[in-house]
Amino acid sequence: MYVYFEDESHYLTDDEALKVQDVLAFAASKLQVDEDAAMSVIIVDNEEIHRINKEYRDIDRATDVISFAAHDDPDDFAEMDAELSAELALDFGDIYISWEKAYEQAKEFDHSRERELGFLAIHGLLHLLGYDHMEEADEREMFELQKELLEDYGLTR
Repeated sequence: MYVYFEDESHYLTDDEALKVQDVLAFAASKLQVDEDAAMSVIIVDNEEIHRINKEYRDIDRATDVISFAAHDDPDDFAEMDAELSAELALDFGDIYISWEKAYEQAKEFDHSRERELGFLAIHGLLHLLGYDHMEEADEREMFELQKELLEDYGLTR
C-alpha cells in the first residue's frame, strides 16, 4: 500500500512521520490490502481538525482522527470501464490526524507519541476498510484488531 503523507503542521519529528507510514504499511500487509492501493495521511492541528469535524460531521470540536473513505459503496464501480474501476477502487481515501490530540492522548494514556500516532493511523485505516464502532460487537472487533496490529508491530503501551 502506498501512503501519501503530508505533515501540514510541521510538528512531527522525522521518526514519528516515518513510523506512521511504516505502521500503516505493516497493518495493510497483515490485512492483505492490495499492495497497489493508496491512501493519504494528513497531519493537522486542532484548529484544522475542528474545522473539518464541523464542516463534514457537524460536530463543533476538535477530534483526534477523521477518515474519509474514497468510496462507500462497491457498486460505485459497477458501470465503469473495468480498468478505470480497478484503478479508482485502489484509492482508499484520506486520514486526518491531529498532532495536538495525539500528543495530549499519549501523555494522558502514559505511552509514547509514536504509539498514539500509530494507534490513530491504524484506527483510520480500519475505518477506510469498512470497520466501525457504532455497535458494541463491532467496536470490540475493531479495537481488538487495532490492539493486535499494534502489538504485532511492537507499539505497546
